[in-house]
Amino acid sequence: MKTPRKYGSGFTLVEMLVALLALSIGLLGMAGLQLTGLRNNLSSSLRSQATYLCYDLLDRIRSNRTVAAQYEVLYANDPSAADALANLDIDEWRAAIEATLPGGEGQVDVEGAANNQITVRVRWNDSRDVDEAKLEFTMETQL
Repeated sequence: MKTPRKYGSGFTLVEMLVALLALSIGLLGMAGLQLTGLRNNLSSSLRSQATYLCYDLLDRIRSNRTVAAQYEVLYANDPSAADALANLDIDEWRAAIEATLPGGEGQVDVEGAANNQITVRVRWNDSRDVDEAKLEFTMETQL
């Protein structure tokens, strides 16, 4: 005599496919979260670099305070009447921006010798899309 089969034991193929589908959706969600986290981490790193580069130039200007107005002249690509150290500072700063930030560019504004108001701007492209607007970090200080 044969023993009767129990019908509730084991997995069927349909149950296995449903479990596999649920697992794959969960793994795709985790991969998306990981990608978003990496993208935001890169953006944060670029912002930190822009902040560092602004502080770097401001420290260079403070150490060469007597010719602070010439840093703006140098940025306008007129190195003929500039101090040699200021010229070197601007060249090194521009090279650091181009090497560190994608599509990076910087600008220096010195507003008068009386109040020594200095504004440093750094712009860069934060995405892989070239047509997208650039982000900008601006730092203002008074010497």
